[in-house]
Amino acid sequence: MPKASDLKRGSVVAINGHPYIVNNIDIKAPSSRGANTLYKVRFNHAQTKQKLDETFKGEDMLEDIALERRRVQYSYMDGEFYVFMDAEDYSQYTLAEDMLGDQVQYITDGLEGIMGLLVEGEIIAIELPQSVVLEITECAPAIKGASASARSKPATFASGLVVQVPEYLESGERVRINTQEGRYMSRE
Repeated sequence: MPKASDLKRGSVVAINGHPYIVNNIDIKAPSSRGANTLYKVRFNHAQTKQKLDETFKGEDMLEDIALERRRVQYSYMDGEFYVFMDAEDYSQYTLAEDMLGDQVQYITDGLEGIMGLLVEGEIIAIELPQSVVLEITECAPAIKGASASARSKPATFASGLVVQVPEYLESGERVRINTQEGRYMSRE
């Protein structure tokens, strides 16, 4: 059973018998002596994506859930369902587009490094890799003589994702994007 202080983004716990994934943690340090550190946690229900906000003290215990993590690869889209293939036994799992939420913008053909979260053999969610490489499909033209300064411009990717990138990048270039924060990391 994990303590509230051990939670991190992506952790899965049971609340009232339902699986919830930690989406965000805000730590409030006390200003007076002897007060407890508070952990304000935003959860998303693993299946319905319904939000739940809870506040815990650091020593509060949460209910663990029997969760299996399996390495999966994105295969194809079947209507409104995304199909993932297990990397070990090649079994297939499907998730509805609305269950994936914003993660859809980072999924590309053959994307590897995805972890499928399974409860009793059913996939309930996925964890994306820390970063993905995407190709810029549309952005303003590169400025001649632009340096790697802090100036940026919006770039659009095939999935519809829009990220601020340095102004010297052009359409067709491949860049690494952080999936946790949705920001540009480097050129590939």
